[in-house]
Amino acid sequence: MDAPDPQSAEPQEGAEPQTRPARARWAMAPRRDMPLVQLLPNLMTVAALCAGLLAIRLAARGDYANAVALIIVAAVLDGLDGRLARFLKSESPIGAELDSLADFLNFGVAPGLIISFWAFPAAADLGWGAAMIYVVCCVLRLARFNVGNEVAAGLARLGKFQGVPSPAGAMLVMLPLYVAFLWPDAPRLPEIALSLWLVGVGFLMISRMATPSLKSVRVPTERASFVLVAGVALVVILLRYPWAALTTISLAYLAVLAVTGFAQLRRSRG
Repeated sequence: MDAPDPQSAEPQEGAEPQTRPARARWAMAPRRDMPLVQLLPNLMTVAALCAGLLAIRLAARGDYANAVALIIVAAVLDGLDGRLARFLKSESPIGAELDSLADFLNFGVAPGLIISFWAFPAAADLGWGAAMIYVVCCVLRLARFNVGNEVAAGLARLGKFQGVPSPAGAMLVMLPLYVAFLWPDAPRLPEIALSLWLVGVGFLMISRMATPSLKSVRVPTERASFVLVAGVALVVILLRYPWAALTTISLAYLAVLAVTGFAQLRRSRG
């Protein structure tokens, strides 16, 4: 007598029905706990994102002073979150993507809308077109930075950027607003000039020009205390005379860009 085939689909008479364990619909990854402190960099990035959103809302209501202040807060948080992530060893792909998306809103969309609400209240086509070009240049710069290239990597090793970084571009594009608040009785620039300014700053962000970075600045140890005092003095001046300080910083940065660009042009021709 042949033994019953164990692979047969026909159940044997009198045998108990066999049941298979239910298959899980989703495979659950093993749980991994992490210290709460490692979430601080992402929380700072989200806080910067909220600052940019609130800046847009305030600018739409005409509160440009507080809108600019929130963009500065977002820039400070953007400068700290990456360093904090490296210090805590909590870098992650999602953190990098979140930082890039927050930069696009805070230093692309928000400054473009702030300048548009302030300079082009009648929703002029020329001004809105210039604002869109600025925002597109910002997102192109961030996309290029995310992908990376050999030139940018080589400049980074030298402590330089390729093109104007987006936080600096955001501070720079709002220069006409600083000047208008510093000298409220002065005539406002014509629409064509403000539009060209928006486009020009956008092109600086996507340019191939090597621009200086604070990472390349070295301070002698014995003078570190003086630098700290100077930093505190700068914060006090920003709080007491914000428009004069922002105008001076922007013009000084423009001068550095002009000198740097001229030196690079001479080297390329020589």
